[in-house]
Amino acid sequence: MDFRMTEEQELLLESLREIMARDCTEEYMKECNEKGESPKKFIQALSENGFGMLGVPEEYGGTPVDTMTLMLVAEEITKNGGPHFVFGQALSIADMLEFGSEEQIADTMREVQQGNVAFVLGFTEPQAGSDSSAIAATHTRKNGKIYINGHKTFMSNALTAPYMLCMTRNSEEVGDADKRNAFSMWWVPMNAPGIKVERLKKIGWHMMDTCEVYLENVEVEEKDLVGVEGNGFMQVLINFEVERLLMAASVLGYAECAFEDAARYANQRVQFGKTIGSQQLIQEKLTYMKIKIENMKNMVYKCAWEIDNGLPVQISSALSKLYCAQSANEVIDDALQIMGGIGYTTDCRISRLWVDARVFRIGGGTDEVMIHAAGRAILKQYK
Repeated sequence: MDFRMTEEQELLLESLREIMARDCTEEYMKECNEKGESPKKFIQALSENGFGMLGVPEEYGGTPVDTMTLMLVAEEITKNGGPHFVFGQALSIADMLEFGSEEQIADTMREVQQGNVAFVLGFTEPQAGSDSSAIAATHTRKNGKIYINGHKTFMSNALTAPYMLCMTRNSEEVGDADKRNAFSMWWVPMNAPGIKVERLKKIGWHMMDTCEVYLENVEVEEKDLVGVEGNGFMQVLINFEVERLLMAASVLGYAECAFEDAARYANQRVQFGKTIGSQQLIQEKLTYMKIKIENMKNMVYKCAWEIDNGLPVQISSALSKLYCAQSANEVIDDALQIMGGIGYTTDCRISRLWVDARVFRIGGGTDEVMIHAAGRAILKQYK
């Protein structure tokens, strides 16, 4: 495996760094974070320069690239202090491009081409987090219409996205957890009567809204079915492994950002007449932080290479997500320790990275689910 970047990848990342130096300054990130606002200026700059359409098929106006390139861009954004959620539309819309109708795809691409989030993923419910099969939201047919009732939670971008890709269970199959072919996906306008959205307060991710969404007799039509009725559960699994890897690449970037800030500070901060970087305990922290970062990079790049070469990644994607989420949090915590008191203030971006990175051990598959996914697959190899 050769992980040297191509000339095209180097130019792409150089262009990205120029955009971030102009439109994603730390002052701007701090302002957006404190106000709980999306960094619209940066998102628009990414869109105007083609980053929003990276990985999208050419027939939809996008620029096809390999998985490695997508991961490099995701890593570079967070490495330079940007939020993870501004990139990765190509993966989030894969379900729609694969299963959506012409009208649904047109709705999606109209938003994406403008740099907007087209839809919120309506899967998680209060009783259905890691256990997606416990989804209780229902769809019921009556008088030629479909009516959706349920309660979704942890819905990212629910205040801004115009649509929801909503997973429901056939109302006749409620209580049958084993009946996974009872699930269907629906294209639901977020302004439909019967939808109520309430923003959740979080310890991190302040630049992106996360909400509770209540659906009471929300009326949709047969044309709003996404894909095949009863096949929703399998449809949602189409891109899970790549999305997990994207999260691993993003949190790797967070760790690199924190590490570099801490290393620079260790060279500047003087205590007891010399820089703290000259103390062996600080050098030990930096050394082990660097080892973890190198391990993270190798795991992410290797998994991306496997995907691009058509190899199975059930194990490697789960391991990458698990290791990167855990190790990045350890690196960022050590970086905050090196920064000392200043690291615990909101004037220091490490404090933002510290709270934002923690949820990567939960979202996109918890640590425990990653262990379960990898563990089962490992055991199968040795039967």
